[in-house]
Amino acid sequence: MPLPFVLAGAALASAAYGAKKGYDGYQSHSEADAIVASAQQRYDEKREVFDAQESTATGALEALGKKELKIGQRLGEFKVLADKLQQQLNEGRKNKLEVNIPKHKLQEIEEYSYTAVGVLGTVAGAGTAGAAAGFAVYGGVMALGAASTGTAISSLAGAAATNATLAAIGGGSLATGGMGMAGGTAILGAAVAGPVLAIAGRAYNSHGEEALRNARKADEEVNEAIEKLERAIEHLGQTTVYVCRIQRTLVSLDDQFTLYFDHLKEIDGHLQYIKSHNLDVAQELGKLNDEIMRIIENGYALATILVDLISTPIFKVKVVDGEVAMDENGVPVMETDTEGSMILNDRALDHQLEKATSSAEHVKTA
Repeated sequence: MPLPFVLAGAALASAAYGAKKGYDGYQSHSEADAIVASAQQRYDEKREVFDAQESTATGALEALGKKELKIGQRLGEFKVLADKLQQQLNEGRKNKLEVNIPKHKLQEIEEYSYTAVGVLGTVAGAGTAGAAAGFAVYGGVMALGAASTGTAISSLAGAAATNATLAAIGGGSLATGGMGMAGGTAILGAAVAGPVLAIAGRAYNSHGEEALRNARKADEEVNEAIEKLERAIEHLGQTTVYVCRIQRTLVSLDDQFTLYFDHLKEIDGHLQYIKSHNLDVAQELGKLNDEIMRIIENGYALATILVDLISTPIFKVKVVDGEVAMDENGVPVMETDTEGSMILNDRALDHQLEKATSSAEHVKTA
């Protein structure tokens, strides 16, 4: 066989082999592109579901926090009026009229109210939405706490009280938005970190089998990320259910409390009218003393139920030597699972919600 023909045949064979390798490389790269595109689509779809659930959970927390703050403000207003009327009733009495509510419970009501009013006053200019979500997550845990000096928050005044109030729910970071970011993502910690899709980019800069290997690795990472997102969606869904249950219960209790408060305001208005017309206020008080004390006592009984429910943590807190553990900023440290998500305090919440409902029914008949 002539040499030129052999060489020509070899060249043709080499060209055919090269063409096949090129085609195989093209096929591998096309397959890699398809894998990456599919992975990205699956992740985007699941992320969209997560984002919607995260938004729902954050909205529920904000609504709950706003309700808790308003309740705290109203409890303070009730106490001011109750103290005023009780003082009027006790003027000149040897045996003072007192409500049948434990003193430590009255102190808890006062401290919670003071904390709520302090937060509302601090964030009034910037709006309460962001702070409300943080308050729902952390505020109830710390509302009954003491300042760093060991002094009860309710006994402080002015700047010291404001600082102590802020420290009780997160080290004063409300103004900078730190505590305001206590939404779904904060609850989940690192559990929703996105997949490392950057490796998929290398598929486009590689060829053949290398591109395919990179694409398959990216696909595995997306599968892992989707599993995390599914768990996160479930966790946020369960959290939202409990937050809404707490919200509904607080609304019902607050409506009941408001009836007593409104009645007390009507009595005070009636007494003010009598006083303005130079009539005998003492005589009128004598007629109303039993009714006034019953309203005050029932109001405080409901206030106690409200504060007990609000101060029950939504998530489990870390307890050391019987005390809630705090970080360097004074924020309660929450228990977390293996993925860094806060753990729902479901059993304690179930118990407290049931107790709140049954206790409120008892107040109705009292």
